[in-house]
Amino acid sequence: MAKNKFHDGPGPSQRQLRVGELIRRTLSEVLARGDIHDPDLNRLSITVGEVRTSPDLKIATAYVLPLGGKGQEEVLKLLARNKGELRRAIGKKTGLKFTPDLRFQLDRTFDQMDDTRRMLNQSHVRQDLDTEE
Repeated sequence: MAKNKFHDGPGPSQRQLRVGELIRRTLSEVLARGDIHDPDLNRLSITVGEVRTSPDLKIATAYVLPLGGKGQEEVLKLLARNKGELRRAIGKKTGLKFTPDLRFQLDRTFDQMDDTRRMLNQSHVRQDLDTEE
């Protein structure tokens, strides 16, 4: 098997990043416009923080969070229930040769940012930061 000479390393390739961002924008647009025929899903505001694709672009994992952070498990169930219709809508709008299988996970980056902010505001950490300057 030939090795990709343009990409070496553990991170995603430029192609994966480009396709992931295209799917993220399209998925956000579809959810915001209410193009899905599920009234339960259309009544929710859902943020799509990131979409990561597998190296072969067959699987796309969307990291989502409902606005306000309430009803996270319900959102995952609704998205999984409407996965086929979402995939069709993305396929039509993106023009990709193959539309990847969609998977949904909760976006935990906001929680991590809050934890980091909380940690940096601790008195002993602030003291260490002040002594370095």
